[in-house]
Amino acid sequence: MILTCSQMQAAEKALFATGVEARPLMEKAGLGCAEAIRQFFPGPGLAMVFAGRGHNGGDALVAGRWLRARGWQVVARLTGPVEELAPLTRLQWELFEEEPEISGCPASPDVVVIDGLLGIGARGPLRESLSAPAREMARLRALGARVFAIDIPSGVDGDSGEPHPGAVTADVTLAIGHLKTGLLEDRALDHVGRLVRIPLPEIVSGEGDASRTTLHAESLREWLPVRSYGLHKSAAGRVGIVAGSPGMTGAACLAALGALRGGAGLVTVYCHPEAFPVVASKAAPEVMVRPFDPVAGLAGIEVHALGVGPGLGEWAEAARTLVTESPLPVVVDADSLNDLARVGGLKRLEAVADRRLVTPHPGELARLWPGAGNGTRLEVTRAVVERHGVVLLHKGSRTLIGAPGQPVAYNSTGHPGMATGGIGDVLTGLCSALAAGGVPLYQAACLGSWLVGYAAELALLPDRAGEGVSAGDVAGCLPCAIRHLRRGVF
Repeated sequence: MILTCSQMQAAEKALFATGVEARPLMEKAGLGCAEAIRQFFPGPGLAMVFAGRGHNGGDALVAGRWLRARGWQVVARLTGPVEELAPLTRLQWELFEEEPEISGCPASPDVVVIDGLLGIGARGPLRESLSAPAREMARLRALGARVFAIDIPSGVDGDSGEPHPGAVTADVTLAIGHLKTGLLEDRALDHVGRLVRIPLPEIVSGEGDASRTTLHAESLREWLPVRSYGLHKSAAGRVGIVAGSPGMTGAACLAALGALRGGAGLVTVYCHPEAFPVVASKAAPEVMVRPFDPVAGLAGIEVHALGVGPGLGEWAEAARTLVTESPLPVVVDADSLNDLARVGGLKRLEAVADRRLVTPHPGELARLWPGAGNGTRLEVTRAVVERHGVVLLHKGSRTLIGAPGQPVAYNSTGHPGMATGGIGDVLTGLCSALAAGGVPLYQAACLGSWLVGYAAELALLPDRAGEGVSAGDVAGCLPCAIRHLRRGVF
């Protein structure tokens, strides 16, 4: 459920009216924030807490106290005199001060900044007393620290997403209880960063926007089938990847690797005949490779789902019939999307729309659907789905997934290091594998988007650098991402 700030405040007020006290809820929220930070930085490091006067500052202080209990070195700064703190925040400051500080250097050189200046009740630009700590957080971030915002980055409007001058830029936003509307607005993207929801089941609202949702492990894992002990490779899903032409063989291999690491039982690449020797030599040994015959298509070939388009180039026309007529679930990507754009666009898919997952990035969508430049990403996603009936995976830093009769889903995982070639090919293979395993296309798109983003996060864990992650690294982390999804992570 996506709530406005007033809806969230009303839900909290209604909860407290039943006799529930605020302090246990704050302790739970702060602990959740600390555990989420430790997911990204498993080893103890240095945490710097910037706490404002209100309960947002109290949440931040609780998180700092729990990090200190886990071996972190934690320092905290208030934005004003202790006497001006809200009573519960003042209590949290006193408890924080009572905890003994960790002596010596932390085991890890990681530096984390916790933004607890303002909560969702704040409006307008930052006050002068908050501008200086916001600038200090920006300075630390420029030096390599990672900023975690409690509930919302200070200076970003919780309803509209408007970032006021000097607003905090967070790498991760820890949304407590429910996501607020402003966090999902396009204009807020670079300030919000990676989205984490800190569950507080006690806070229930009968209001909110049910037409949108965010993707998190707690809800996604029930969509991932649990395998029976006697499962065999054919029942695990047979995937056909129609991809690869001379000079673009890597795309075929990466898509096949995404399908393989995503759990497909059998993966076969059907590539341009001239690319066959190269693809056959480069593909993983578990992958079968065949030259694709446009006349015969896949007649007589038994697969459960197809991924079509990566690295096909101009040869995508040869595979067009598969895209427009195959009765199988088909993930349509890359050059097959561009080929569709030349011959009528998404209208060509309407006869098979319920079995098509299209995965364009913004440039491909602009070619495929002329209205893509008009409106927000949410508006465009809804319009495409409503008009053409396909499942749409609208790629971007905050990927959106839409389908008829389903809420538009915002992916929460990933990082800027994913801005590199081949990630989309891995995603195509993964979604194809999920579909071949019997997962409905909307769910396959949601799972695939979350898993690829989370696998990219896992690929950073050895040094947590922001760049240098390759598509092959991401594919290699998919099995671990699937295991973490089943276990439950933020």
